[in-house]
Amino acid sequence: MADRTSSSAYWAANVRVILISLAVWFFCSFGLGIILRPALKGIMVGGADLGFWFAQNGSIYVFLVLIFAYAWKMNKLDKEFGVEE
Repeated sequence: MADRTSSSAYWAANVRVILISLAVWFFCSFGLGIILRPALKGIMVGGADLGFWFAQNGSIYVFLVLIFAYAWKMNKLDKEFGVEE
């Protein structure tokens, strides 16, 4: 990865993965847990409405999935650009 174009392409891909992860994180925690909570009020999950469930439990599950998805995608990108460990 000595040339400049390969380095720039790697970091562009890295930033794209980070921005997508942050967008999913924001949507699940702030969007579903706060903004869309009144719209999700009628859907019940485990004795609570879906908006409350996302604010308390669902966001944590989504965050855990995001951690593993990020690690998998970055390992794939590292191999693609020849910078794997």
